[in-house]
Amino acid sequence: MKRFEGKVVLVSGATRGIGKAIASAFIEEDATLIGLYAGNEESAAAFMAEHQQAQGRIDLRRCNVADPQQVADLFEHLENCHQRLDILVNNAGVRRDAVLAMMNDSQWQEVIDTNLTGTFLMARKAVPLMMRNKFGRIVNITSPVARLGFAGQANYAASKAGQIALARSLAREVARKKITVNCVSPGFIATDFLDGLPGELLDEYRKMVPMRRFGTPAEVAHAVLFLCSAEAAYISGSVLEVSGGL
Repeated sequence: MKRFEGKVVLVSGATRGIGKAIASAFIEEDATLIGLYAGNEESAAAFMAEHQQAQGRIDLRRCNVADPQQVADLFEHLENCHQRLDILVNNAGVRRDAVLAMMNDSQWQEVIDTNLTGTFLMARKAVPLMMRNKFGRIVNITSPVARLGFAGQANYAASKAGQIALARSLAREVARKKITVNCVSPGFIATDFLDGLPGELLDEYRKMVPMRRFGTPAEVAHAVLFLCSAEAAYISGSVLEVSGGL
């Protein structure tokens, strides 16, 4: 029996990059996946094609996690079709970089709405389902930027720091129901977030990492699955760095 056989897992941002690696790892462990994507139908179709052998355990749905009504509709569907939720991975995220003095209202608000408010909306709906079974795992995908701060990313850093604070508060609220709440903090990971950046900038970023390399999405997925496993039952309110020592 694999670690997550029979578990119902909800992953946002599930069809690309880190989210795809996390979702795929849960599928390999025989979990039932509810995978969310914001709107990229091509990536969603490619994800389903890649996992044809497990399509009976995959429920891929389009959902904007920053929209309260869409989140409410999602969880209504989840309750009707799956009746339970064991694991929530809040991975959906966006960046709209600009130095603060030049950042417009929409650049600020879109990042806060998706990265932080989206985490809140998803967790708020997930917790009651988990409390019914007195079991649950919630993992927020945050970032070292939350503690380091990068120029041009005040909005992103604030949203990611907020995810950590939210997780630590929520961890205290649900601990007696055997629900853990943690964060995984990936550093520079080789995904499309880095695609298209000038080579000299990539070299600069690589030099910032003590291990002198970028991480892989699979390495982040391993950390997430550990925190969702039975072996991590006494870990809550923590941040696990997957950043090569950044």
